[in-house]
Amino acid sequence: MLKTIEKILKEKVIVIVRGVAREDLLPFAEAVYRGGIRLLECTFDATGTVTDEQIADNIKMLVDHFGDKMLIGAGTVLTEKQVELVKSVGGKFIISPDTNPDIIRKTKEMGLVSIPGAFTPSEAAAAHRAGADFVKLFPIGKLGAGYLKDVKAPLSHIRFLAVGGVNADNMAEYYGAGALGFGIGSDIVNKKHIADGNFTAIEASARKYIDALERVQK
Repeated sequence: MLKTIEKILKEKVIVIVRGVAREDLLPFAEAVYRGGIRLLECTFDATGTVTDEQIADNIKMLVDHFGDKMLIGAGTVLTEKQVELVKSVGGKFIISPDTNPDIIRKTKEMGLVSIPGAFTPSEAAAAHRAGADFVKLFPIGKLGAGYLKDVKAPLSHIRFLAVGGVNADNMAEYYGAGALGFGIGSDIVNKKHIADGNFTAIEASARKYIDALERVQK
């Protein structure tokens, strides 16, 4: 678990994969890997259209393919059963849209890294008390980097990730405000590029974020 935390702190960019067909997952993931991204989240489908077991199979496929080269985790984790499924297929981290102490505790019990979502200082503090390793401030784009800075000031002991509305152009603002990592979705998971089989464009999008990250860390 410590290695996973260290990897997230080092790599910082987690690509959020939602609604990508199984047959496109490996070429997509290979493209973002070539672009420099080393953290990938497969989200569960809260509508149930795609079953939890299918998502778990997708995670297993990615874990088996990449091994230690890319860390694979799960997003939109809302049940303890989903945590167990992720653990069973080799996923390394659990990301949720909300602060649910039961999910956090189950994640820690399973030896996985816990990244619940929070929007308010109270939720962030509650997540940390429950054992969260990181707190996903979400959706941060609605309020901006200034909000993160204000929340971070009294809660400087919490590792915050900025998710929702972060892009390559404003990443520096969130980094300067105290974000230790970022979740990036549709700007990289471009459904048209995927449908067209244009994985070179996907790779370029991933590289854009890695280049931006290198600039803000100088």
